[in-house]
Amino acid sequence: MRLLIMGAPGAGKGTQAGLIKDAFPIAHISTGDMFRKAIAMQTPMGKVAKTYIDKGDLVPDEVTIELVRERLQEEDCKNGFLLDGFPRTVEQAVALDNILKDLNIKLDAVLNIAVDDKYLIDRITGRRVCLSCGASYHVVANKPKVEGKCDSCGGDLIQRPDDSEETIKNRLAVYYQKTKPVLDYYVKQELVKDVPGVGNIDEIFANIKKVLGEI
Repeated sequence: MRLLIMGAPGAGKGTQAGLIKDAFPIAHISTGDMFRKAIAMQTPMGKVAKTYIDKGDLVPDEVTIELVRERLQEEDCKNGFLLDGFPRTVEQAVALDNILKDLNIKLDAVLNIAVDDKYLIDRITGRRVCLSCGASYHVVANKPKVEGKCDSCGGDLIQRPDDSEETIKNRLAVYYQKTKPVLDYYVKQELVKDVPGVGNIDEIFANIKKVLGEI
């Protein structure tokens, strides 16, 4: 299987990507991991990427695209792959199409973890994290036994600044502006498989496995 996974911030994309990686013999390729691996292996594009990362600069599209090309030719991708976090723009999606064409590879599906915005906002703004041990709770879905206190260590529970309603609304706005057009691009290619992202983790993963079984 050769897959992309997409979803709005807070949709649970990372969690489900991890489950797919564990359940199927395919390579899980996230951009961060890809950069780290290429730099560690000192590949030609890894060396180029390192010059930007060391200066704190964003790695340019053309470098990221060539890193993806390198990564897709590695041995562990022969049984398939799951791209996570790339492409983020339509330009990157077009470049990926060109890479796949050059490598004679066909994309099987784009998994889209679909969640309503209101549910996403409620899910993220309701998260609480322990200041002491980092344990995670939710004001509705996973309440602590004592309000505001961690069950494990008794530490104070806080809402992280990036879990505020203002922040998540800004992240969603960026998603719709930059990443949603990528989804539309793949819809036109009839590759998108929507998976409902509401429910517990196992239920969502069961839906993903059902979709993958139909590919």
